Amino acid sequence: LISGADAVEAQCKRFEVRASGGGKVLFSADEDEIVIGADRLKVTGTEGAVFGHSVETPHIRAEPSQDLKLESPTRSLVMEAPRGVQVNAAAGDLKATCRKELHLQSTEGEIFLNADTIRLGNLPMGSFSSSSSSSFSSSSSPSSSAPRQTIYELCACPNGKLYLSPAGAGSTCQSSSNICLWS
Repeated sequence: LISGADAVEAQCKRFEVRASGGGKVLFSADEDEIVIGADRLKVTGTEGAVFGHSVETPHIRAEPSQDLKLESPTRSLVMEAPRGVQVNAAAGDLKATCRKELHLQSTEGEIFLNADTIRLGNLPMGSFSSSSSSSFSSSSSPSSSAPRQTIYELCACPNGKLYLSPAGAGSTCQSSSNICLWS
């Protein structure tokens, strides 16, 4: 053990720090691993904890009344589990936002949305005309003399893009609509 003005160095096969009275091992280090045995590990740096490789733990929790944030500022964030990944907001909202595309994919099952209300905001609005050469336009400003349309049909283009069409006695969806052609 070398104790100097700038550092304390120890050369040994195993180094241990125990609680007072020779009790619980709080810290141990050997050639293969470092073990921190405290009931609570607190990292107080503003940048948090940085791990060069993987992290394995059965539980990650934020301080009481604090948000938990998992972030990868320059790359992607991946959560994997052979028996599934569960995200639960027991008393609040769950939000997923992104700059470009949000993909929900199930390779062998289904995507199940279960809610009292499912809303799809900002869908383009088509306008229906019964003539065979009609097309849908992106604008749907009803004339002042026409009754206000309150029921719409949800339509899907062949490429999967969704749009709304004023509901009629039959389907008003048209795969050759301008919305489908220009998307």
